[in-house]
Amino acid sequence: MTDVDFTSFQLHDDIMAGIQAMGYKTPTPIQQQAIPVILENKDLIACAQTGTGKTAAFLLPLLNKISHANHDHTSTLILVPTRELAKQIDDQVEGFAYFVSATSIAIYGGNKGESWDQQKKALTSGADIIIATPGRLIAHMNMGYVKLDKLDYLVLDEADKMLDMGFMDDIVRIVRELPQKRQTLMFSATMPPKIRDLARKLLQEPSEISLAISKPAAGIDQRSYLVYDNQKLPLLQQLIQELEVISMVIFTSRKSAVNDIVKALHKMGHSAEGIMSDRTQEEREATMQGFRNRKFKILVATDILSRGIDVDNISHIINFDVPQDAEDYVHRIGRTARAATTGTAITFISDKEQYRIARIEKLIEKELPKLPLPEGFGPGPEYNAAAKKPMENRNKKRRNSDTKKNATGKTNSEQNHSRARAPKEKKPVDNQRPIAPAKPRIKPNTDTAPSSE
Repeated sequence: MTDVDFTSFQLHDDIMAGIQAMGYKTPTPIQQQAIPVILENKDLIACAQTGTGKTAAFLLPLLNKISHANHDHTSTLILVPTRELAKQIDDQVEGFAYFVSATSIAIYGGNKGESWDQQKKALTSGADIIIATPGRLIAHMNMGYVKLDKLDYLVLDEADKMLDMGFMDDIVRIVRELPQKRQTLMFSATMPPKIRDLARKLLQEPSEISLAISKPAAGIDQRSYLVYDNQKLPLLQQLIQELEVISMVIFTSRKSAVNDIVKALHKMGHSAEGIMSDRTQEEREATMQGFRNRKFKILVATDILSRGIDVDNISHIINFDVPQDAEDYVHRIGRTARAATTGTAITFISDKEQYRIARIEKLIEKELPKLPLPEGFGPGPEYNAAAKKPMENRNKKRRNSDTKKNATGKTNSEQNHSRARAPKEKKPVDNQRPIAPAKPRIKPNTDTAPSSE
């Protein structure tokens, strides 16, 4: 579709007023393709990344239907992997629905007691749209007051992330409580077999949209350094001193590393705060607000938040370690150079993480420049483009050792096995009484079922 604007979808005037108030002018490719399908009441599976406008792609047509239907029940359930995304979608509902009579609430954990009561009230009174993390919704469902038997629309946003986080069983349980006759929409940044399997279980004759995984914005200056783990913090300190940092996000894959990095930055004299999944929602929102308001320059975050940080004018991204999934690399560095601006993304590659780089370079179709360490740092690890996962290397060595024949003509594993089975000869001991032969064991009744042993 080309030269399409929002008037092409023939949405209600009050929805169009919300679109204009939110500053939306031209629909993105996912919006151009998804909105007509959803308006036709078809199930949909769409492969689209964060940052492509997919939230508006499902919110606008659903609000268009909800706002003029006069439902007396919760009509829409949106399942998401993280609290940040739930809050972000709820904010967008509030913006788009400013001129319509549609209510929504975000259901997620990490709140104080009054938030639970507020969520319970919304669930029992029937808010039009529920945006929930699966675990928190299950907790409410266990109390017996959640009624979703009249639901009209189910949305699974970032379905791949939900499965990666172990929400599969929760999703299946939630869906069992929903009516069979409903419209189901599934959005995922990637489309592995497990997502296909889930789609076959939940969707009925779905339309399919697949946007190519977007490459990092052209305005991102991507660099990397080959370092040992003990070189990372000193390198970080030197880079911060040399770079003109407006605001920086440092990503790490380990929650335990967040506080360590923040403490190290404080000792260096930098203003920094950390954000991770086990903080309360109030703490996380306060941290994000402080970062947006430039109360501190540096935010340290875990991968789980790489899809939920929506802050303008981030000048630098530091990958303190290489993300395990290549797609997460794109999500991480996509926090900078937004809206045609420029930014810098720097990745620290340790000797144990090199095997992940090839997958990233294949995905982004670009080789990451590997810069020399600054003077005085000493040598870093040599880059090995064919590096394997460390555990695989150890297993390979073990297999080679097991299959290598020794001087006896047997493999090491065969030799060790024969040693383990060979009985040891006992030396006679003076004045030792002879040991009576062992009595034969009574065989079990063969008429009974054999044991698993």
